[in-house]
Amino acid sequence: MSKKKTHRKPGTSGSGQNTSAKKTNIDNRKSIKAKKRSTASRPWLWYALGGAAILVVIAVVAYLLVQAEPAPVEVQIPASQAYEKYQSGAFFLDVRSQAEWEEIHIPNSTLISLDELPARLAELPTDNEIVAVCLVGKRSQEGQKILAEAGFENVYCLEGGIQEWKAAGYPTEGNG
Repeated sequence: MSKKKTHRKPGTSGSGQNTSAKKTNIDNRKSIKAKKRSTASRPWLWYALGGAAILVVIAVVAYLLVQAEPAPVEVQIPASQAYEKYQSGAFFLDVRSQAEWEEIHIPNSTLISLDELPARLAELPTDNEIVAVCLVGKRSQEGQKILAEAGFENVYCLEGGIQEWKAAGYPTEGNG
């Protein structure tokens, strides 16, 4: 069997396709394979990007936590400790009503009722300890929280209120 010689036109292959078209087709396939290889052969890149994203999220959360203001601390003190502060010149803030204050109060205390307190913060000292006082210690806790949230430091609440103060024999004034 002899091989038959075929004559081809220049620029064509045996199948009849244009050689430049075949070359373009091959180039396209190579390009697609290269793209697949570039992402598939570099999984470390995805790990690095994912790790970086996680670090950014952690950094933002940490920053926000550091920037958040701490919740005000409730500090109740017993009558004996409040009396020591009284003797050393602490500011005593009575948060009861006018009628309650007239009945009984701690000498030299200042009356600002609890409902007026947020509007009258400017009347309070910022450079002195403040002891909030009420009848039994409930409203003064609220007053202490208001002051602490407004940025006042060294604010205390008289535990047991003026009733505990009076029972301990400390000075009081009033009509009652």
